[in-house]
Amino acid sequence: MPELPEVETVRRSLSPVILNQPIKSLNVYYERILQHVSPAQFRRQLTGSCFINLTRRGKYLIFQLDNDLEMVAHLRMTGRLIYFSDAKIELAKHTSAVFGFESGGELRFEDVRKFGTIDLVPRGKYEQIKGLSTLGVEPLSQEFTVEHLQELTRKRSAKIKGLLLDQTKIAGLGNIYADESLFMAGIHPEREAGSLNLRELKKLHQAIVEVLQEAIVGQGTTLRDYRTGYGREGSFQNKLQIYGKKGEKCPRCGVDLEYKKVAGRTSHFCPACQRE
Repeated sequence: MPELPEVETVRRSLSPVILNQPIKSLNVYYERILQHVSPAQFRRQLTGSCFINLTRRGKYLIFQLDNDLEMVAHLRMTGRLIYFSDAKIELAKHTSAVFGFESGGELRFEDVRKFGTIDLVPRGKYEQIKGLSTLGVEPLSQEFTVEHLQELTRKRSAKIKGLLLDQTKIAGLGNIYADESLFMAGIHPEREAGSLNLRELKKLHQAIVEVLQEAIVGQGTTLRDYRTGYGREGSFQNKLQIYGKKGEKCPRCGVDLEYKKVAGRTSHFCPACQRE
């Protein structure tokens, strides 16, 4: 599933080419992608309108329209939002929706697994989108401080990996960047969150910020499905230290890496660098 760096990369790559471009046509090929809105209503509200701003909240993309509505998209596991300057390029087999602009370009939502979603809501009214309305702090915002992380972990018996994946606590972190951050900080994924001392929390806070920022610079991690808004692969997979490195050696100490299920997700760690 695309995480914060991938979704932020999509936002940055789409913004220059889709904003303030009148929507000339709208085709929905997989109607179940739409949440709480019918295809007819969706077309009626968007055709002739423009996206005037594109923001991100956690793993959600929020397209602000010029008619006091917002389109909220979530890529889920395999979704892609790709801009094509040439509308004559053949549609991918698993295309769910296509937004055609008067400029001649198209924004296409492709999704092999068909779990991606699109909502249409009044501006700022996210109550019907439970995952969005309950999101926690943005880890690259000024609000995400060491003190805030300390408060999130205080007296919590939950495993730190599970807490990092909890979107109601920290928005946008997923399996890849949680593993990478914990490795950088030298913290075992099964440590109880409340057991981390201030020194460890400072290291973890710094690791989360640095890993996410570097991944955005690398335009995200492409392991299989993810593509940027231009349809290109990211490059951060070439800089991963531990995620997906089954059977390999720790890049820091040379010990065999291990992996196990933590909080329902396969977690990669070094038993020497990240002692339980």
